Amino acid sequence: MNLIYIFELLATIVIILCCLAVLISVLVDFVKFGDKNETKRNKKSIVATGSMLLFFICFYLVIRFNIGVITIENLSIRILIIIVGLLIIIIGTFVNIKGRIDLGKNWANHIKIYKNHTLVSTGVYRLVRHPLYASLIWAFYGASLVYLNFIALLLNTFIFIPFMYYRAKQEEELLDKEFFDYNKYKRRVAMFFPKLF
Repeated sequence: MNLIYIFELLATIVIILCCLAVLISVLVDFVKFGDKNETKRNKKSIVATGSMLLFFICFYLVIRFNIGVITIENLSIRILIIIVGLLIIIIGTFVNIKGRIDLGKNWANHIKIYKNHTLVSTGVYRLVRHPLYASLIWAFYGASLVYLNFIALLLNTFIFIPFMYYRAKQEEELLDKEFFDYNKYKRRVAMFFPKLF
């Protein structure tokens, strides 16, 4: 077995473990918080867990069937790209799970404001306003790097991010109405990628 094969196999195992960790945390949210709180405001959205799962399946199929793969012959560069991609995926997984913990009882599959809703601006919510979406965006970019797949990168950039932006804007419309200090929070904290300054 050559070195790159072993490295790619280890990368795939890490990615599977990260996917399982996020999937388990989503299931925990459904069991723990799904429709358990009294809704004050809600908004229907085409972008929900189901449509995100559909995107994930399409993304997976593009990678699985090597549609859009770029070949890099230099072993050192290839290994470096895999390492960077894996780090992005691991960070994304951590931020997703931590974001769910920080959000707690405020989590909902659909866009909702609960009667006992609180504005969460601590933990990973200090870095980005929508860490659950941001972390998935980052993880998809990481997977695009690990598998050197430019179609996966384009899917993330031109389909997933606009869908997440649409969903985030819908949520923010309700949060603006509910919390007088949400505008201040929006100015201070970026949507999907942390502000450098």
